[in-house]
Amino acid sequence: MNTKVVFLSVFLFTAGVVFSQNKNAPRSIISSSASIKKYHGLDELRGMQKGELLELYVERIQVLVKTLPYIALATKPGVTIADLGIPTNNENRKAMESQAEGTSAFLDLTVDFQRRMLPYSDKENLISAILFYENTMKSLHEFNDL
Repeated sequence: MNTKVVFLSVFLFTAGVVFSQNKNAPRSIISSSASIKKYHGLDELRGMQKGELLELYVERIQVLVKTLPYIALATKPGVTIADLGIPTNNENRKAMESQAEGTSAFLDLTVDFQRRMLPYSDKENLISAILFYENTMKSLHEFNDL
């Protein structure tokens, strides 16, 4: 019985250490979820149902909101303020956390609005917007070459 208690205690301690997060670790400037899985062509989009187009539109808005405000610092997920030589002090960590919270709140409101209003939009306008957003994201890949 004593051995089981010791084993369980060691297991729980090890699991806690393995799964705990380091609060002092620098946060990525651009969220790792800020990427488009697949780009589409005009014919492919025209063959989709409006519901599918709405989901693509919402996904692209989310990626752009998580990326565009930070392009002067980074254009791809994974770059941290430490990578850029910005001090990872308490003030800068709080600024990053506050910005992440603000972005999340903005996206929650925006996505809710889009899910309510976009079903009334014209399918061709949705397709044009998706292509525009995708071209914007593609141009970000070329941004570092400038």
